Amino acid sequence: MSGDPADGHRRPSGHVKVSRVSIMLGESDKAFQAVDDLSFEVAPGELLCLLGPSGCGKSTVLGALAGHLEIATGAITLDGEPVAGPSPDRGLVFQQHTLFPWKKVRHNVAFGPKMRRVARRERLKAAADLLALVGLAGFEDFYPAQLSGGMQQRVEIARVLINHPRVLLMDEPFSALDALTRARMQQVLLDIWTRIPTTTVFVTHDIDEALFLADRIIVMSHRPGRVIDDIRLPFARPRHADLVTEPDFVRLKRHVMGLLRHRDT
Repeated sequence: MSGDPADGHRRPSGHVKVSRVSIMLGESDKAFQAVDDLSFEVAPGELLCLLGPSGCGKSTVLGALAGHLEIATGAITLDGEPVAGPSPDRGLVFQQHTLFPWKKVRHNVAFGPKMRRVARRERLKAAADLLALVGLAGFEDFYPAQLSGGMQQRVEIARVLINHPRVLLMDEPFSALDALTRARMQQVLLDIWTRIPTTTVFVTHDIDEALFLADRIIVMSHRPGRVIDDIRLPFARPRHADLVTEPDFVRLKRHVMGLLRHRDT
């Protein structure tokens, strides 16, 4: 990875298709339907938010997209190929970071390329480039415990992106952060996505977050999760903090709140 840190990441792929997917969780008499007849697509380079109340199946859908959960019916494809198990092509960022506490930041980020036997000099250069991209130049030799929560999540994002995923899957990655840090991380994510426009599926139950980040929002019903609206957002990019006070933002927020208030919409 030389020059622009985004070099080598840009690729005309990352088309996600979810077709009439149903997912069951639990076993035997404790099994229940988490997701019912769910269908949507994500275009290459699009940032889509799955939005809905707690327990509606958002994270379950993300787990199926990642290949960690089996679907009962339907199909999930990436660039026309069935999703059949985990793959570095689908990078997953969790609510809490999964960094190795005994490894320095640079070695956490470079871990994936190391497993692929990429030369040490090349993988450490790529890690340094991505750490600079996420605003952590100078922190390469810190350990995760020496960083704030927001900084840890930046390292987590860099560690996923170094594998050149076709799709970035994010499961409420900023929900554990305080309000100011969360807002800062939302802007960091948009800055990164502008430089490396990876297809992104972002799970959240925060309406403001979804409206601020997304190109489109899939609004999901209460369990079992179904699509109750598919909203393409009209806001231009780049986006700034004052967007949340604009009339169109407030109007759409009111619309989404109305949808989520009605269980049987």
